[in-house]
Amino acid sequence: MRKAYAIWCAFQDRILARAAALVLVGSTLLALLEVGRRYLIGASFEWQQDAVTLFTLCAVFLYFSISQRHNEHLTVTVVPDLLDTVGPRARRAAEIVRLVARAFSLLFMIAVFWWGIPEVRESIHYETRTESLAFPMWPFLAVLLISFMFMSVTLLFQVWFGIQKLRGRSVPEEESHHQATAE
Repeated sequence: MRKAYAIWCAFQDRILARAAALVLVGSTLLALLEVGRRYLIGASFEWQQDAVTLFTLCAVFLYFSISQRHNEHLTVTVVPDLLDTVGPRARRAAEIVRLVARAFSLLFMIAVFWWGIPEVRESIHYETRTESLAFPMWPFLAVLLISFMFMSVTLLFQVWFGIQKLRGRSVPEEESHHQATAE
């Protein structure tokens, strides 16, 4: 499982993070072009606003699983953090709370992915388009679903390693970017 996790982390770091960054840079450049066209020339394309919004969202979606891996996402950790400070038994309880939360999140992501597949199919079938009518919606919905699938993979590893940690086995500890840059 450690080897699979190392492969997954390499995929996230070498491909997924770079793809998200590239899409984000592209949408930023497109937004700057739009601002320049609007204020310098007095004209703009209707489709650029949709493109910038949806491409920015796609970049964020693609980064979901990486944020999850580094524990840099929005979470409520009051109970586990409080339990971590009390003592050894409480720290074990905190690990159980984290494991249950990750298992629930994994099930939720799988359900969203599963129920989202028909949404993408319907978007293709009915040719749903963006507000400007310039872009079909299905590619953006597909990126969202793929991102949820990627997050599910990350959560699956976290659940597995959480179980192993409770069993007293050593597990890979993911350092957040904040910890890495602080040192």
